[in-house]
Amino acid sequence: MRLRSIVVGLLVAGILAPAAGTLDKPAQAAAQSSTGGIGIRLLEAPVAARADRRAWAYIIDHLAPGSVIHRQVEVFNTTGSPKHVSIYTAAGEIRNQKFQFAAGHTANELSTWTTTDRHEVTLAPQGRSAVTATITVPDDAAPGERYAMIWAEAAKAAPRDGGVAQVNRVGIRIYLDVGPGNPPASDFTIDSVTAQRSPDGQQSVLAQVHNTGGRALDLSGDVKLTSSSGSQYHSAGPYTLQTGTTLAPGHAGSVTAALTEQVSDGPWRAHIRLESGLTKRTAEATIYFPAAGTAQAIKAEMDTSSYPMAALAGGIVLAALAAITFLLIQRKRRSRRERSNA
Repeated sequence: MRLRSIVVGLLVAGILAPAAGTLDKPAQAAAQSSTGGIGIRLLEAPVAARADRRAWAYIIDHLAPGSVIHRQVEVFNTTGSPKHVSIYTAAGEIRNQKFQFAAGHTANELSTWTTTDRHEVTLAPQGRSAVTATITVPDDAAPGERYAMIWAEAAKAAPRDGGVAQVNRVGIRIYLDVGPGNPPASDFTIDSVTAQRSPDGQQSVLAQVHNTGGRALDLSGDVKLTSSSGSQYHSAGPYTLQTGTTLAPGHAGSVTAALTEQVSDGPWRAHIRLESGLTKRTAEATIYFPAAGTAQAIKAEMDTSSYPMAALAGGIVLAALAAITFLLIQRKRRSRRERSNA
């Protein structure tokens, strides 16, 4: 019998700056025990994604067919003994409102496009090692978004006298969109809000969300409750939304915030704030908590006041990045011509 222990962390990476720019201090995720563990972190991300916290955690990019990108990751050992670590890519998918990891070395299209310059490393106690991942998109790749994982895995063999083998792995998600031109926009709507009460009395607020954009969403945010009656004003929260909801383009799902204290049945004005990367949306609805179970869903009132400004700002940023990229390419070509003519 073999016991497989899988630990997957949310990883925060440094920012890839132009030329000799500095890296932001990265956080890290690790398969931990009481005496330490192994970990992995992303060391670079596109300059265009400097303000996007998701790009610090995951490899998120948009590439045309025939393109190649390189990303550095770091594998580290926080234990007091050497660790032999395997590095490989495997399939990922979005299913049941979650980013799902394939078992073992199961491959998909994106994982076969992704290679690493090292397939295994031996890390000294408290040691670390950089690994370069390369994604090569075939010339005939069909448009669309794909998902995969880069894994670092440490295995411990079963004792000779019997027992179980243990496998611990930590990974970095890859969200890759393939297609010409600029990447598809990310967007979503908050469609409805529902109040709930569990059999043990736990109150929660559920928001139904629809991914109306062209990229996957990893949703986070919070809910705040307000109520007024005459001169009396009450507020509760904000309550943090449970993380882990990932929606593929075109899909819908729900996010939930559990209240940390009991509040009256209402009415309450629920203020929902959601975000995925740089895409942020807010909505409101008036709700009542039921005596038990789930109340009727209430249509959310979306705040659209920031949409035009966000679109304008996004357009300006994309235009500036395109101009910078064009100038860098031209400079590189000119430098090559000068060297060849020397």
